[in-house]
Amino acid sequence: MASRTVDLWAEIVGEKDNQRSVGVAEPEMAVIYQRKKAEVMPQKDVPRRQSNSSTGNRKSIAPVTRVSWNRSLSTRGRTSIAATACVDHQPQQRKPGRKVKPPLPRGKNAQPPNYDKERAYFQEVDAFELLEESPSPKKPGTWARGAQVDNAVIPHLSSVLQKWLISKKLNRKYAFPGSLSRILETPVLSKDPICHDSFSSSTMKKPGKDYPKVYLSLSSIQQTSNSSLNDKQFTGIPIQETCEDIEGEVRKLSLTSRPSSLDGQGWNSFTALLTACGQSMPSTLTEMLLSYCDQGNITKIGEGTYGEAFKVKNNVCKIVPFGGDLLVNGEVQKKSEELLEEVVLSCTLNHLRGHEGEVSNACTTFIETVNLWVCQGYYDSALISAWEDWDGKHGSENDHPKDFPADQCYVVFVQEHGGQDLESFVLLNFDEARSLLVQVTLALAVAEAAYEFEHRDLHWGNILLSRKGSVTLQFILEGKKLQVTTFGLIISIIDFTLSRINTGEDILFLDLSSDPALFEGPKGDKQADIYRKMRDVTDECWEGSFPKTNVLWLQYLVDILLLKKSYERTPKDERELRSLKKRLNSYGSAKEAALDPFFSDLMISE
Repeated sequence: MASRTVDLWAEIVGEKDNQRSVGVAEPEMAVIYQRKKAEVMPQKDVPRRQSNSSTGNRKSIAPVTRVSWNRSLSTRGRTSIAATACVDHQPQQRKPGRKVKPPLPRGKNAQPPNYDKERAYFQEVDAFELLEESPSPKKPGTWARGAQVDNAVIPHLSSVLQKWLISKKLNRKYAFPGSLSRILETPVLSKDPICHDSFSSSTMKKPGKDYPKVYLSLSSIQQTSNSSLNDKQFTGIPIQETCEDIEGEVRKLSLTSRPSSLDGQGWNSFTALLTACGQSMPSTLTEMLLSYCDQGNITKIGEGTYGEAFKVKNNVCKIVPFGGDLLVNGEVQKKSEELLEEVVLSCTLNHLRGHEGEVSNACTTFIETVNLWVCQGYYDSALISAWEDWDGKHGSENDHPKDFPADQCYVVFVQEHGGQDLESFVLLNFDEARSLLVQVTLALAVAEAAYEFEHRDLHWGNILLSRKGSVTLQFILEGKKLQVTTFGLIISIIDFTLSRINTGEDILFLDLSSDPALFEGPKGDKQADIYRKMRDVTDECWEGSFPKTNVLWLQYLVDILLLKKSYERTPKDERELRSLKKRLNSYGSAKEAALDPFFSDLMISE
């Protein structure tokens, strides 16, 4: 059979011509090419639509998805970030990759790099540093550095652990608990038991007039709390007897564990608070109470928003919880730094009680702070019993203290018993009312002159009265000694939570603007009105000195004596009180008010 050459291309062209002749429609390829051209930059998540028009493209009504703006808008190295017409179409250079060692050539034995010179250099440096900074011990208690020294100082770390261990041996309940990090941060105090030559648990902290050690500035407290244990010399127990025990005890410690309530910044202020109270670690409420009396001689005598007041033998213990997460009477607990300021303020006012030597300003009207404690743990059972007795008789407005957890911290202000508050005290006559006013006015004047002091919360619950038979009382105001007639009535001013004072190095105050509810009391209520007037006087600059606030509280006391207290008085006496209140408007400080004629016959200059 003869072979025949077939022209396939001619047959295909012929089929195409036949299809056109019989009316078979050929696909419109131009439309396909046009749509693919439009898909060069497809928009994300926009559905594609088939076009039914053979005449061209029509505008799509599908929603346009906006290009994400989550990008850096830095123009560094760019010609434009907005207009597509200005986009730089130059290809971006590829980032250089990590340098990789070139492959070893085949057939050759490559030698590894030689680091002998570098190694010799660092060995020389290490040897020098070890010689200068970390000498090796030759024998216990002696360190060699150059020539041998027989009486060298014990290194800080060894000293800290040694003293901690000795404290733990002598009295385990006072030994510093917890982590190694806490032990190394333990401050050295003049009353720290491990720094005394002789020590027993009964002498760790005793109530008395010499406590607490008073610091007039927060900076001095911080310096003391941050001082190194190496600054104190310890005598009494040989070092050799404790070295092996230290190693064993340290193994039991955690390097990082610390109670959450004492972490971070709170730990610093907590340490400073311990320092101000003369302690190296918290005590328990039970230990605090047993240092004053037996547990059967405790009664509750009052309460406040932030704490409870108990009569413990001849003293009053004001217990204020702080630093915890539990709400106290609906309020957030105070922070340790807030309690620290109140502690410093109370100790500063204690200085006004000294009349010995050349003193420019002195008085005994501000309550004496006998002692200060930082405690931790559950509420003592005797305190709970006293609290429940009070609740049964008076109906407490505070939360039950049994709800406090095991890690709750407290500051205990141990103060003298100043008597009954003005709200419940029964005045006998107008002379006692005048004695109250002159003592409060002069006390504020003395504190103003000494420390720019403003009480800022001198309501009738913060003034205590007692009859002690004293006929006169001495005040010293700017070097001038004054004998004040008391008519047998003695006044004590308490509660410095809202007070402002200038210790000479620090200005301590409470920003009352942080508590807007303080100014939202009922209109016409005398106490609530004074808070609002103080806000107007200070223009909410609470750190500033505005002794006019003391005058506002003197006016409040006059209103209390006129409207709230019943005692023997005449219409003339009431007119004198109203006249005094009016004249107080013109005074800018308690010092100015002390010169008012109302007090002239009650004060005798020496």
